[in-house]
Amino acid sequence: MTYGSETWSLTMGLSCGVTDIAQRVAKLKWQWAEQIVLRKDGRLGPKVLEWQPPPAVVSRLPARWTDDIKRVAGSRWTQAAQNRGIWYSLHKTYVQQWTSIG
Repeated sequence: MTYGSETWSLTMGLSCGVTDIAQRVAKLKWQWAEQIVLRKDGRLGPKVLEWQPPPAVVSRLPARWTDDIKRVAGSRWTQAAQNRGIWYSLHKTYVQQWTSIG
């Protein structure tokens, strides 16, 4: 038996046009995957989809938070950070990497 308060929350969500967050995320993920697959301009996205992790090495050093920045901006990332134009463009690349991996 459903009480009035339970049906109110269900019908209110439908009448207000509220979408389920899981559906929204799935839709965006699907659209993103399509864009990455169709991309032919040499960006990192298609390469990330084909990435195969190497076998785990027991004696590997733990990753540092600067390792990710160095992968994007290079070993001279501190100099790149001083140039706002370069740093802003690298920020976009960094965010794209994390969203495609994470």
